[in-house]
Amino acid sequence: MRIARLLPLLLIAAAPLSAQRAAPPAAWTDTALAATLDSLVRGFHGDVGIYVRHLPTGAGAEIHADSVFPTASLVKVPLLLTLFDQVERGQLDLQALVAYPDTLTYRYTEPTDVVGYMAPGDTVPLRELAFLMLSVSDNHASLWIQALLGGGSVVNEWLGAHGFAQTRVNSRTPGREDARSVYGWGQTTPREMAGALVMIREGRAVGPRASEAMYRLLTRSYWDDFGLSQLPPSVQAASKQGFVDRARSEVLLVNAPGGDYVLAVMTKNQADTSYEADNEGHRLIRAVSRAVYAHFNPADPWRPQP
Repeated sequence: MRIARLLPLLLIAAAPLSAQRAAPPAAWTDTALAATLDSLVRGFHGDVGIYVRHLPTGAGAEIHADSVFPTASLVKVPLLLTLFDQVERGQLDLQALVAYPDTLTYRYTEPTDVVGYMAPGDTVPLRELAFLMLSVSDNHASLWIQALLGGGSVVNEWLGAHGFAQTRVNSRTPGREDARSVYGWGQTTPREMAGALVMIREGRAVGPRASEAMYRLLTRSYWDDFGLSQLPPSVQAASKQGFVDRARSEVLLVNAPGGDYVLAVMTKNQADTSYEADNEGHRLIRAVSRAVYAHFNPADPWRPQP
């Protein structure tokens, strides 16, 4: 009798973790949150896309969540996913030293582009390149990784095979020249970029081990004065930011006290092309980030410093 009672429990324990994981709750529109976001984007001088979802409940809101926007540096998330896929397959080794190629050129070097100050032949571990690509958004490191992966076409093949219909690498990718003239280095939608972070958070991107490693990298952003600045410093968030003249974007997966939530905010065709802290796109990202955190964590007394 005892064995008969224990058998179903043993079978459940022996089942794969993927089979035991409960299905995510269906997404539904939180009308109060949607109204707040609508008020924040009203009057913005440009186009805005937003996607929000509270993972434990499915509550969320959307504004043009399936419209295509420039990725700017958000393109580094697809590069990261493809990199870890190739590492998992044994095609690349994160511990390997790679030599800086004399063919790697970029039109300018940002002060934070550490790799841009290297000389041809200098070596660096591939793992460090990935860290620089995500943490300080090093463009030279990112282009180097894109080349090591086999080019943008290889990244786009991975994206297409994993359900990303709009997210693509355009720069230095044959056949994507027209898209590059419109969107730049890459293109995506708020829903798809948010979905990429959810895949990583839930251990479904490449595999659980790779997902954990990628998530750790995404929690170490240097660029913490935009959406991240509106979160308590004690709250962890995975994030990536992207800025070009007429577009600003940020994607966050926040491990908040009230439950994890994902947020993607993107703009394009901005009238404000400045790179000052009070750029209209930056102000919008901060306002949306603060509003979403407060909505899902109403009892948290923390407020951002002025």
